[in-house]
Amino acid sequence: MDEVTRVALIGGGVIGGGWAGRLVENGIDVVVHDPHPEAPRRVQEMLDNAERAWARLTLAPRRRGAVRFAGSVAEAVEAAQIVQESAPEDEGLKGRLLAEIDSNAPSDALVCSSTSGLLPSRLQESMARPGRFVVGHPFNPVYLLPLVEVVAGGRTDGETVERACAWYASIGMKPLRVRREIDGFISDRLLEALWREALWLVHDGVATTAEVDDAILYGPGLRWAQMGTFLTYRIAGGEGDMRHFLSQFGPTLQWPWTRLTDVPDLSADFLDDLASQSDEQAGGLSVRELERRRDDNLVAILQALRSQDYAAGAVVRAHEALLFDAAHAHDGEEVDESQPLRLYEAAVRPEWVDYNGHMTESRYLEVLGNATDAFLRHVGLDADYLAGGHSAYTVETHIRHLAEAHANEPLAVETQVLDADEKRLHVFHTVSQPQTGAALATGEHLLLHVDTEAGRVTPMVEPLAGRVAAVARAHAPLPRPAGAGRHVGQRSGIVSSRPT
Repeated sequence: MDEVTRVALIGGGVIGGGWAGRLVENGIDVVVHDPHPEAPRRVQEMLDNAERAWARLTLAPRRRGAVRFAGSVAEAVEAAQIVQESAPEDEGLKGRLLAEIDSNAPSDALVCSSTSGLLPSRLQESMARPGRFVVGHPFNPVYLLPLVEVVAGGRTDGETVERACAWYASIGMKPLRVRREIDGFISDRLLEALWREALWLVHDGVATTAEVDDAILYGPGLRWAQMGTFLTYRIAGGEGDMRHFLSQFGPTLQWPWTRLTDVPDLSADFLDDLASQSDEQAGGLSVRELERRRDDNLVAILQALRSQDYAAGAVVRAHEALLFDAAHAHDGEEVDESQPLRLYEAAVRPEWVDYNGHMTESRYLEVLGNATDAFLRHVGLDADYLAGGHSAYTVETHIRHLAEAHANEPLAVETQVLDADEKRLHVFHTVSQPQTGAALATGEHLLLHVDTEAGRVTPMVEPLAGRVAAVARAHAPLPRPAGAGRHVGQRSGIVSSRPT
């Protein structure tokens, strides 16, 4: 498609406002018409949410579009290249709006409806130029979820569908072309089936609303986010194919596990179709390869949820805290302090990765800071020490980036004390790939001990003072790490004098 610079949105509710958010973040100017007196406020609040979300979603530079409101449908669409109608799910109302849009929009404008299930053939009956109409059904929040179901009516031109798919893809969406017109399309029919069963479970006292939601978000919801139903069940069948899975679990479709017992007959022809489509979907990957891809995706999702301390991520976070507590329960015991200390391990989280697929500079500092914290815990700077009004603050840092760290890659950090006195601590961290031993980065840090209440540098107190001194003595005979004492821009082979 030619570059789209102006879009008209008819309706500024949850869906229309969501469209505005996605379009503005893609640098497209939007004209909105919505007769509701609170529409400007509602849309602006959704624009604020979209801007906040996109700032976290991508590091790519982007120009934000502008939004203005029009007092009528005719004014909104008069120069639009794309019109997206998002009025309430009332067939009569939508028909009247589409007729008005059709009469006032440029003849080459693409006209789309956000309807979640009304048949496009019926909606386009009121249009003089129905060939340019297509359904583009998005999902809330439109500014984040990429799926848009593209559904043609009986009088829709084939070129219109192609134009719509290209347009939606250009603004970062995943157009799913629905093969034939059907009430509710694809996704909402699936959601409706789940919703009906959920209502029965609550109605019959089997579960509460929260328990039904927990049954999804802590289990199958995580799988659906990255593999969907058919590929998930293909893996569940083990080393066989979809036919093998259905041979085991197909008969259960007749069991009274659900009130939705009207299922298609698993005839030989239907099984052949399912098996061949599943083979194509798997793309030649074995079950073990699919399992690894699934596991990597699940780790990424769980880590993302963990960073928000929400849903399954909150479970991971709480369990991780228990693991940390167990790991540090015997800090100082059974640790060979004559060698650099491996006290911190991590994995590169997906949100740490930039557009090149590598861990960003700020995350190296985060890993090194966590390693410093792990060392401080090891030598006695714990919650009780902090509560006593003392801490250690990093005042100088030098990071060397030696190799690339990729998403989900494990990291291990070894810490060596280069120097210490009663007020200062000089440490050197080496970040490596634990499976290969390859060094990925180093970090050299100088910390000062402070009285947090007085806000000034003071000598360490026990137990920190004695533990730091002990590790410093143990590390004194160790070779100085390569790169220690370097400054930015220093050529290889030139070593600065040891800092004091």
